[in-house]
Amino acid sequence: MPSYTPPLRDLQFVLHELLQVESVLQTLPAHAELDADTINAVIEEAGKFCADVIAPLNRVGDQQGCKLDVSTHAVTAPEGFRTAYQQYVQGGWPSLSCDPEFGGQGLPVTLNQALYEMLNSASQAWTMYPGLSHGAYDCLHAHGTDEQKQTYLPRLVSGEWTGTMCLTEPHCGTDLGMLRTKAEPQADGSFRLNGEKIFISAGEHDLADNIIHLVLARLPDAPAGSKGISLFVVPKFLVNADGSLGARNGIFCGGLEHKMGIHGNATAQMVLQDAVGSLVGAPHRGLAAMFVMMNAARLGVGAQSLGLTEVAYQNAARYARERVQSRALSGPQNPQQPADPIIVHPDVRRLLLTARAYAEAGRALLLWSALEIDRSEHAASLEQKTTSAELVALMTPIVKAFLTDNGWIATSHCLQVLGGHGYVAEWGMEQFVRDARINMIYEGTNAVQSLDLLGRKVLADGGKRLQAFGGLVRNLITESAGDPRMTEFTGPLGVLAQRLTRLTGEIGLRAQQNPEEVGAAAVDYLRITGHLVFAWLWARMARIALQHEGDGDPFYATKLATARFYYAKLLPEVESLFAQLQSGAAPVMTLEAALF
Repeated sequence: MPSYTPPLRDLQFVLHELLQVESVLQTLPAHAELDADTINAVIEEAGKFCADVIAPLNRVGDQQGCKLDVSTHAVTAPEGFRTAYQQYVQGGWPSLSCDPEFGGQGLPVTLNQALYEMLNSASQAWTMYPGLSHGAYDCLHAHGTDEQKQTYLPRLVSGEWTGTMCLTEPHCGTDLGMLRTKAEPQADGSFRLNGEKIFISAGEHDLADNIIHLVLARLPDAPAGSKGISLFVVPKFLVNADGSLGARNGIFCGGLEHKMGIHGNATAQMVLQDAVGSLVGAPHRGLAAMFVMMNAARLGVGAQSLGLTEVAYQNAARYARERVQSRALSGPQNPQQPADPIIVHPDVRRLLLTARAYAEAGRALLLWSALEIDRSEHAASLEQKTTSAELVALMTPIVKAFLTDNGWIATSHCLQVLGGHGYVAEWGMEQFVRDARINMIYEGTNAVQSLDLLGRKVLADGGKRLQAFGGLVRNLITESAGDPRMTEFTGPLGVLAQRLTRLTGEIGLRAQQNPEEVGAAAVDYLRITGHLVFAWLWARMARIALQHEGDGDPFYATKLATARFYYAKLLPEVESLFAQLQSGAAPVMTLEAALF
């Protein structure tokens, strides 16, 4: 059976030493009273809940899956899921970073991110139930009417009700402009929705009393394409004027998807038959409102792969320390044993260090991004709010795609450490691999995220967002100029930043002649950009570790060794990516479609 230990020491390192979160948050009026002791207390209690309550359910959920009663359309979650969710609600965890006006605790998004990393390590499938609810809260908080907020937000904040987003239809996934679900206006101001949605995570279950679906649909006068999409809130049970639950609404589960992984989450086919809904935001402006939830979900998917990377690493490292097989090439390390533990073998170490380097940099990226969200929402100056919001916009596709690609690599590496045992279900490693695979697909495939980064976030604004991040890189290089020990990090970092700037200009020029150049370059471009961000974070973490080099604390020695591994063994991937990008679109676009 796999185990999980919350990485509290590294969380505290990132929060307090790398990000100096206490001093930053205290510049934000909403969090001016928050101190380090409170932050640590929250993440420690969160870690206990994740390790003690949620982690034991991960294999149960994978083995049992969800059950649909076709006669009633009711879905039962795996054994223990409902009880754990009740404990989650009783502990106040759903309300952690929510608005106090609606019953929230008003704590920073940064703390919520630390919670969700640990929840995802414990069980990604279970965590998707509250995770989607938080996205629905964000969307209604930003775009809901006063009546919608008063009706739905307090129960979403408390966790009494959960939420979903209903986008995909059988004939269209990413291309939402093709959706067919219809919404007919009624005399009382409500709407009747008819249509079918698929791949709806947590679409039906028995964890909560009501499920609040956010549904994309078309009004009768809607223009074609994505400009004709509206957003509606459609509850499973209608809500009476006094807040009590009323009649069952016309939205129900028509089937459950049989999936490669995340078996414990109900991925539902949802049918709408004269379902009653209310309009969220302006007519035909549904995508703009839904993007609040979609962007939150993209950051959340990055957290899912980070959680899986961390838990897979922990279990693979433990196995490598305990499993004895063969001798070290330099001679026996444990002569009293018939063989040495496999941790002595260079390639086992490579596999483990890859996962560790991706986990620790991913943690730094997600917590830094969350802190920038807090600044974008609560900074005293409009300038700081805007700067932080632009950085988050740039990082969102990187978090989603780079972390999920890395999570797939890392979990597969960790399975390899266990050899044949990794392929056997009882060890838990193959589940981490299967669960990780979906993260590269949903909330927009990683190719879609790459197009978003290169097309919308970089080329569309003339590279201004990328230049702003480049300023952070230059600041670090300047600040480190007086320490020759930092040259091994800042030298390659500066070169990479300059090369990426030149590459961006080259792709922009090629795209003016052939728009396919953007599509052909986007995936490799995002991976290079992701490595630039990771290299910047690893250089910052290495600088802190170097400051403690004489302390004798193994934590800092390990951090420095991992930084050096990343720079020596993982960052050079960009060389092959630059070479691939020089070839342009021709190698992938020359062959006629009929010849595939």
